[in-house]
Amino acid sequence: MKKLILFCFIMLSFFGFSQNTELFDEANSAYQKGDYEVAISKYEMILEEGETSAELYFNLGNAHYKLNHVAPSIYYYEKALQLDPGDEDIENNIEFARNMVIDDIEKIEQTGFSMWFNNFVSTFSYTTWAVMAIIYSVFFVILFLLYYYASRSLYKRVFFTGAMICVVCCVISVTFAFQQQSYVQDNQYAIIFEEEVEVRDEPTLRGEASFQLHEGTKAKILEDYQEWSRIELSNGAQGWVNSDKIKML
Repeated sequence: MKKLILFCFIMLSFFGFSQNTELFDEANSAYQKGDYEVAISKYEMILEEGETSAELYFNLGNAHYKLNHVAPSIYYYEKALQLDPGDEDIENNIEFARNMVIDDIEKIEQTGFSMWFNNFVSTFSYTTWAVMAIIYSVFFVILFLLYYYASRSLYKRVFFTGAMICVVCCVISVTFAFQQQSYVQDNQYAIIFEEEVEVRDEPTLRGEASFQLHEGTKAKILEDYQEWSRIELSNGAQGWVNSDKIKML
């Protein structure tokens, strides 16, 4: 009975994968023909099935960009960048999309070791760092076995040194994986999805409007209070916006 259930589960998973692959091909075909609305609809159907990938988000961003949808294009490019940090195509396209944003907000750059360390850790997603840790651990086991069964002292030294290097790389990869995961969890961002949003000094409509933001602007979420979110811009400005006006990354 258990084997039958497992077989059914595998078949259903395979059927779902095949169906999503077919949908993805249809969406890409529609995009190539210039049917961007159709392409977006099919890409979103795949998302509704729980499938995500950097390529899927990237294609969605491209389709929205072709239709001059400022906020959605930036949103999906950002989602793609989260899954594949450092991808040049994504970074180039998101810069083009940001040129459509009305708000020109100066970014306060980090300096020194902190900037270098964060940039280095952000080179890969925490999933990639975790996979690298697994690979290093596998190489450690292989090299340790070769060291154990080697007969010549030279081979033993080489294999032992290699095994120790793999241990160090594994520990570093695990550390960076947790560091990147913690960074992502502690730094939640959102994209403004309304054409124009008033940022207030307190979480109520009675609060004074400090400044305005426009669709496509990226903001860091500091806290949530009822239907309001306190945001911080890259230049350090803070305020409250209605949570319905933004979309979390």
